[in-house]
Amino acid sequence: MSLFSSLAVSGSGMSAQRTRAELLVENLANAETTRTPEGGPYHRKDVVFEEDPSVGSFGSELNSAMGTSASGVTVSQTIVDDSEPLQRYMPGHPDADKNGYVSFPKINQAEDMVDLMGASRGYEANVAAISAVKDMIQKSLDLFR
Repeated sequence: MSLFSSLAVSGSGMSAQRTRAELLVENLANAETTRTPEGGPYHRKDVVFEEDPSVGSFGSELNSAMGTSASGVTVSQTIVDDSEPLQRYMPGHPDADKNGYVSFPKINQAEDMVDLMGASRGYEANVAAISAVKDMIQKSLDLFR
């Protein structure tokens, strides 16, 4: 695997983790949203990662033919949680039904915060990998001087 394909792989990982973090922040921001333009409470969203073999160059194609391939990651889809919302008895709330229950999103804020920390750590790991590759390229250039 070449150094430049390593940069492409880490770049795709950073992009995927950024998308994941954006959705997790959206979930946390809407944890108490009872009314959306679509109607009803907000529905939790999550991403599905998938291998992206298109990341790289001719060298990566050659390496994959030899069995030493490196592929990136991409967000293949965004999943919307369609499970039943949480019901809370709040008869004075403007969105309460005739029985006094309000539908709230089914979001576990602690779980989403842990997932957000994981996305942050994944992003940081890719930044560290890019930094290491940058240092290797710099050392290689220094050897030619």
